[in-house]
Amino acid sequence: MSHKIKEKKYRTYTYNGKVIDFEKPLVMGIVNITPNSFYDGGKFDSLKDVISDVESKLLQGADIIDIGAASAKPGVVELSIEEEWQRLKLILPEIRKNFGSTVIGVDTYRAEIAKRSIDNGIDMINDISGGTFDENMFDIVSKNKIPYVLMHTPAKPEIMQQMTNYENVITDIKTFFERQILKLKGLNFENIILDVGFGFGKTLQQNYELLKNLDEFSSLEYPILVGLSRKSMINLVIETNPVTALNGTTTLNTIALLNGAKLLRVHDVLEANQCVKLVDYYLK
Repeated sequence: MSHKIKEKKYRTYTYNGKVIDFEKPLVMGIVNITPNSFYDGGKFDSLKDVISDVESKLLQGADIIDIGAASAKPGVVELSIEEEWQRLKLILPEIRKNFGSTVIGVDTYRAEIAKRSIDNGIDMINDISGGTFDENMFDIVSKNKIPYVLMHTPAKPEIMQQMTNYENVITDIKTFFERQILKLKGLNFENIILDVGFGFGKTLQQNYELLKNLDEFSSLEYPILVGLSRKSMINLVIETNPVTALNGTTTLNTIALLNGAKLLRVHDVLEANQCVKLVDYYLK
């Protein structure tokens, strides 16, 4: 049985003079500035540390840097808008100044944070709620024409793992995407990247069903992002933990690429970049 995916047309997004070209898969490096993220929370407690981390990830081959100021791990209590912005407001201008040619994204589901981040020169919004937590998010991204990651989650992080009763996890999420895409198209907006939301309101079995059927979402004709890095869906199967889950992450990233993923969101950029190169060579 061949693992080679069907040839599909690819999209290119341009914003702030930067081009995001999905002809081949890209790597997004995670930079968390939170004290409580599931893997690297509290790792970087100064601006110098954050700048150093961004630089390191770029040297390892990151195409995009994703800055997160609010943890979305299961059960976490959400921050206020001002608490989230306090973590971002000094860091974003410095990152923009130091890495002017780099595509910089912010991971937020709040329209006000998105607006302030855009005003500070960022190039992408990564919204775990796919526009469902803040009714103003679609207006902000569509008015600015900024590339937008539309992720699926059934509820906010503090209760999402109680919301796993899908009729069919594949068709239910596909229907969600179709509905949200239609809203964005109504705002004349198409700079969309899709993320099925591994670990966000899904059981272990549902996560693997999504991974196995990831190419089903390619029919929507938007690039697919996967965020599998060091997650519990790895650790529960091979009895690792977030610290020891790198090999498992690479294994699942390989499967995702073979099933049509176009963007890997990871903590470990070097290994993800190697994974992309090997899969690309295999598929030639």
